[in-house]
Amino acid sequence: MGRYEVVRIPAPYTPVAEESEEIVAYRFDPDITPFHELIFLHGIKNGNIPYLMWFAERFALYGVRTWFLILPYHGERAPDGWEGGEPFFSSSPSWCVQRFNEAVMDVLEVHRFIKKKMHSELPVSVMGISFGGMIGTMALAQDPALKKGIICCAGGNWRWINWYSPYLEPVRREYDAKGNEFGCRSEEDCVRNRGDTFRIIESFETLQDIVTKSPVTCYHYDPVSFAPFVTQEILFIQPIFDRVIHPRSYRTLRKYLKNKRVLFLPSGHKSFYLFRRLVARRVLRFLKAS
Repeated sequence: MGRYEVVRIPAPYTPVAEESEEIVAYRFDPDITPFHELIFLHGIKNGNIPYLMWFAERFALYGVRTWFLILPYHGERAPDGWEGGEPFFSSSPSWCVQRFNEAVMDVLEVHRFIKKKMHSELPVSVMGISFGGMIGTMALAQDPALKKGIICCAGGNWRWINWYSPYLEPVRREYDAKGNEFGCRSEEDCVRNRGDTFRIIESFETLQDIVTKSPVTCYHYDPVSFAPFVTQEILFIQPIFDRVIHPRSYRTLRKYLKNKRVLFLPSGHKSFYLFRRLVARRVLRFLKAS
């Protein structure tokens, strides 16, 4: 692993695990004059953190100061014995809204630190992988000062994620055992309670409408709800053989990210990493473009 410095910032919220009271970011500084700042968001669970740091090293080599943000409840920000991200796995939308918002607040706080404490005049962008791409989409919508976004291996519409992703099997067991505050125990309940997803999302005229017009709280942390409010240029990277994110989940998020370029990869969700050099080249080219 390349050289980095650990930056610690007080979290602007009270987490459900005290280990997450500090935001932790690994800052990879270029040896050459940097031309861009990039906040990098990993996926859920600790296993993907070490290998995704390759991107931070690579970008730093080419002049992108990269802030590899350890998301809440991961790594040293989680109790011993956790696999990483446990509080994000819940059948309760109201609970998930709070946890997802904590992760978004981390991104916004790191952005603020870069501008106010580091006094950087460079553009600041966000790159997120999988779960990190969902958080990145929400952050981009809420912070128009972020320059660009790279969304990789990420989708939206919780119907297609909660009921079809193999990673969400524990959540499906929780739905079956106790449901949630909206009485959801099955995909059929989910479809009935969510209503016409496209019609509802297209009724949102402001970010506040996500809260006031949604029939159920799961819209409040769905990346698709926020996508229409992302005005930045987006590089959308989609593995076409992904079995973790359903094709309809990809399609819906892609549909509502208007200002985008799309890179399709002949890979699965994890095997996209085999194309990491291609992805890195495309990201660097994207960040350099005016």
